[in-house]
Amino acid sequence: MDREQHLEKIYRKGQETSSLFSSYWEKYSDFGNWHFWLVLASLIIPLVLLYFTVDRKRIFEVFFFGYTVHIMWTYTELALTNSGYVIRGYYLTPLLPRSINITASVLPIGFLLLYQYCTNHKKSFMLYTLVLSAVFAFILAPIEGALNIIELKKGITSFHFYVIDLIIVFLAYWFTRFILKLRQRV
Repeated sequence: MDREQHLEKIYRKGQETSSLFSSYWEKYSDFGNWHFWLVLASLIIPLVLLYFTVDRKRIFEVFFFGYTVHIMWTYTELALTNSGYVIRGYYLTPLLPRSINITASVLPIGFLLLYQYCTNHKKSFMLYTLVLSAVFAFILAPIEGALNIIELKKGITSFHFYVIDLIIVFLAYWFTRFILKLRQRV
């Protein structure tokens, strides 16, 4: 098979997969399913909470940190999904990443508000992150599993999510601190 044939086969399989996701969503994950509304609520409720609790004096710093968590978790989740480690059984739409409610709302907003709280009150962000990551990995992920929202494959466990969470959040924290130091030099 030459390059063009290979690309054409990838394209056809991609179209077939996209069609399967759309068909699955229409049958099991659309507006008529209570799971859809749970996923939508998990997207919207943290955003509403954020609107009322964000420190508007530090909004760019806090949002930069949250955005960094969001981007890193979204790419990580896409890699886990594409590699077959994670299957999302219910999602908002087949057009967006299937974990958008978690990677764009729950996780980044949870850590963003934790970052804001710890930096405003001189608390240990690292220590609090260990606790919040444990809540997300060992309580939220199993609840999602029990509700068939997520299925873990190939031996991945909640502990893996815990470690990934810590790596992402600490990288986002250090990157945010680095950007703040650069800003002070200007």
